[in-house]
Amino acid sequence: MAQKRLSLPEFVSLIAMMFALIALSIDAMLPGIPAITSELSPEAPNRVMLVVLVFVFGMGIGTFFTGALADAFGRKTVILLGMGIYLIGAIIAYLSTSLEILLAARLLQGIGASGPRIAALAMVRDLFEGPQMARVMSIAMTIFMIVPAIAPLLGQAVIFVFGWRAIFAMFAIFALVAGSWLFFRQAETLTPDNVRPISIKSYFSALLELSRNRIVVISMLVQTAVITFLFATISSIQPIFDETYGMASSFPYWFAGIAVVAATSNVINARLVVRLGMRKLIKRALSAHVVIVGIILVTGLITPLPFWMYLLLVTANFLLVGFCMGNLTALALEPMGHIAGMASSITAGISTVLGVVIAVPITQNFDGTPMPLVIGAFTCSVCAISLMVYLGPRRMDKQ
Repeated sequence: MAQKRLSLPEFVSLIAMMFALIALSIDAMLPGIPAITSELSPEAPNRVMLVVLVFVFGMGIGTFFTGALADAFGRKTVILLGMGIYLIGAIIAYLSTSLEILLAARLLQGIGASGPRIAALAMVRDLFEGPQMARVMSIAMTIFMIVPAIAPLLGQAVIFVFGWRAIFAMFAIFALVAGSWLFFRQAETLTPDNVRPISIKSYFSALLELSRNRIVVISMLVQTAVITFLFATISSIQPIFDETYGMASSFPYWFAGIAVVAATSNVINARLVVRLGMRKLIKRALSAHVVIVGIILVTGLITPLPFWMYLLLVTANFLLVGFCMGNLTALALEPMGHIAGMASSITAGISTVLGVVIAVPITQNFDGTPMPLVIGAFTCSVCAISLMVYLGPRRMDKQ
């Protein structure tokens, strides 16, 4: 195994590949929903939307523990363990004979994906700091943002040639390549003096401290609302394109275009957050979202939503994520610098799990129209802006 430090291009590519595993595991599944429905759940088609939500739920559960495990046993160990669990889940999914087995496999995949999700970030923090760390993350995230645009196209191509089960073979190959690259090329980045043994007492002490902090709790609840309609949107997008608008074949191309437009929010956010501050920017983004989705809701109550208005809804939902999620994470961690690692794991885990739990009834109420999603997005957005108004501005400065 390598002992010397990797070159910056190789290290960034490796980190980006581990991040890409998550986006690929979600978005490449979408074109396979009709075929999975036909084979495993023709009597209850809405249940197949859970293949996305169960994966995210598993990732949220794993997030609770991977931060502490990475601090105790090393970043590389946790990533490789997660890759192994993910790989087992992919194999089980490939061989599944019922929707229940497939969903259990996707849960396992999600738990495994939490290893790269958290420990890869810790690996970047180990090797870089300040502007250099920001540069590495910026490059890696730019590569990562390309994946949602191409994943459905890739998934559709694989399904067309080999069938829906081949998607999981692709996931397994991707995980094997990423894991092998890490194993043979990247040395452990956690130094012995930074090893922190797992402490149940410390974990629950951190959980108690977080629960008592008003800023953390509100930021976490707003994150939950945003995650709810994000994954409700992703889970239902293919069925809506197919059943509501009869555009299943062109869905991957529309999704790619929406993903490219949504990616601009990260660039715009980076420019505006310094001038406006996190709280003000979050409130403005949520206010705009409430207005847009409110207009769509009223229209949908009067007449069936035209396709362009549904596109506006999906684009607005995705854009809001870019304007809010990074700022909400930073807002939650701002008063928790002394336990930042544990705090990030706990807040991300709670908001992800709660968001998925709330998203499930939204997707399961799909009635052949986008209206359950519209109502869910509007409700979540109103709750989120109300919480941000209650939080109020920061008294010291614009942050």
